Amino acid sequence: MFFNSLLFVFFFAGVYLIYLCLNHQWQNRFLLVASYVFYGAWDYRFLSLIFLSTCVDYFVAIAIRDSADSRRKKQLLTLSIAINLGILGFFKYFNFFADSLYRLSESLGLNVNQPLLTVILPVGISFYTFQTISYSVDVFKERLEPVRSFLDFALYVSFFPQLVAGPIERATRLLPQVVRPRKITVRAVKLGIWLIVLGYYQKLIIADSLAGIVNAIFSDTVPSSGAIALLGGYAFAFQIYGDFAGYSNIACGISALMGFSLMNNFDSPYFARNPSDFWQRWHISLSTWLRDYLYIPLGGNRHGKLATYRNLMATMLLGGLWHGAAWTFVVWGACHGAVLCIYRFFGFTATAYQSFREKLSLKNLALIFLMFNINCLIWLFFRADSLQQAQAFLLSIFTDFRLSSGIGLSNWANFINVIWFLVLLDGVAWLTGDRLWIFKQFTLLRAGCLAWLILSIILWGEFNNDEFIYFQF
Repeated sequence: MFFNSLLFVFFFAGVYLIYLCLNHQWQNRFLLVASYVFYGAWDYRFLSLIFLSTCVDYFVAIAIRDSADSRRKKQLLTLSIAINLGILGFFKYFNFFADSLYRLSESLGLNVNQPLLTVILPVGISFYTFQTISYSVDVFKERLEPVRSFLDFALYVSFFPQLVAGPIERATRLLPQVVRPRKITVRAVKLGIWLIVLGYYQKLIIADSLAGIVNAIFSDTVPSSGAIALLGGYAFAFQIYGDFAGYSNIACGISALMGFSLMNNFDSPYFARNPSDFWQRWHISLSTWLRDYLYIPLGGNRHGKLATYRNLMATMLLGGLWHGAAWTFVVWGACHGAVLCIYRFFGFTATAYQSFREKLSLKNLALIFLMFNINCLIWLFFRADSLQQAQAFLLSIFTDFRLSSGIGLSNWANFINVIWFLVLLDGVAWLTGDRLWIFKQFTLLRAGCLAWLILSIILWGEFNNDEFIYFQF
């Protein structure tokens, strides 16, 4: 059941109307049922995995709280992490490692049968697994008291707006909203409507419109020219941004209509001036999760430069592998780790601005332009079907920069025509430092922006029910 399908529109309309008629306790029970129906629409068999993770972390957290033995607490936490990562590892990485082992054996001349078992990846497993792990860790660290109601905890794990592609919500933030009565304010409704419309614009106009250009370019193992390879990197950068930010905004919007506040997952990421700045703006729920539950426990930047570089590389390599079971994702993570280390080595790590004038300085704009292009080059590994294809695209960009007769100026023009308004919105948000700047403008401007988004969706939206890219992660 995709957000961009008519089925979901009817589903949410029915859920919302019933939700408004219920008191807090029954709202939670009803949302839990609705969330299980929503997830079961893909494959009801995988509901057992969510239920298993829910049971494990609910009872482990209570046992951690009730235990006075620190060693016992660590054993319980280890049990929770092992079960959750064991489930994630089997379903997400079995095919990858089995195929890699087979190819390695074949290259060594060993006669090994290719594995017959093919494991289907449950949608959203990477997201809700990280949520449940963070809950157990936070209880262990005494940042959070275990929730008493199993049903409330089950709703936290399976809350349908952000279940399959985030944001990855911490229990410290979302669970209190589940447990306490919620109030739906006029501002929350306005915010919800804006985020929903913006999200559909990002998905149907940006992501799905650019998908045709991206797919055509990456259908060739070797690009026809460097200019086309570069267009592929640029177009995919905005495709995945529109796709993922679109999902996140729709999730935040429909949650706001129900009185929930989900964390912002994107903040004008392509206006970042260095990699540290980028990861504070892109997929914020994942980058902060990796920082708090992986990078800092590894030692962070507390034990010297070499240890810091090691921790950055380990975090980004695992972050790349989290995105998908393929060597292209591992290299993508390694590239981001290397860029983080290089920028840190030369001292380019500042993310805060001193003034509006500094933002528009030629030096800062040059840094933004450089960081954007570095990201687009690294995105080639994320999108490519193989490492060989990514290498061919990179080589073409730096050695054969000419326009192709097949995919040329018209596609560059289409690309610019698709992205200009989103760049304008993000640019103003970056300049003002306020992603919700539109709410502070006069009524006519607010209405005009909203009307333009809606009109664009109606006239030019791609209503093909294309699935969101991050559903496969």
